[in-house]
Amino acid sequence: MKKIFLSVALIIGLSSFCVKAEGLPDDGETGLALPRMVSLRSNMINARSGPGSRYPISWVYRQKGAPVEITAEFELWRKIKDWKGSESWVHKSMLSGKRAAKLITPGESNVYNAPDYNAQVIAKAEEEVVGLIKKCPSGKDFCLINFENKIEGWVSKNDLFGIYPNEVID
Repeated sequence: MKKIFLSVALIIGLSSFCVKAEGLPDDGETGLALPRMVSLRSNMINARSGPGSRYPISWVYRQKGAPVEITAEFELWRKIKDWKGSESWVHKSMLSGKRAAKLITPGESNVYNAPDYNAQVIAKAEEEVVGLIKKCPSGKDFCLINFENKIEGWVSKNDLFGIYPNEVID
């Protein structure tokens, strides 16, 4: 009975991370679209030169929640590309389906109270700050981002890594 409950809870939990990704092919080993955006599950993730623990560690990611793009899959390993364009392999258990965005515009980016450049600026966020994507409506060039459960506001997609230009998240 415990196994059934855990399986159902896992399925329900995973389904809460589903996102509508328009125009992305469905060609991954897992049956999920490639490329696709995910986030880093931990603040200590070994990035390797190939898909396996026998490959050397190229570097270590140290920003939990940062978005990365999965570009390939091989068994339990995922080839990822980060916000700087670097590619490496990480174990799938080190990735989360939670959608996050990283500010990539040098300096500071405006956080607005509405999805409009004429809206009130409620905060300024520095480059490389990470927030959770709440939604990116159709027909808008903005996403609603939550920064550390303290500030929630609208940021231009042009300032973000972690969302595709025409992607919609409801």
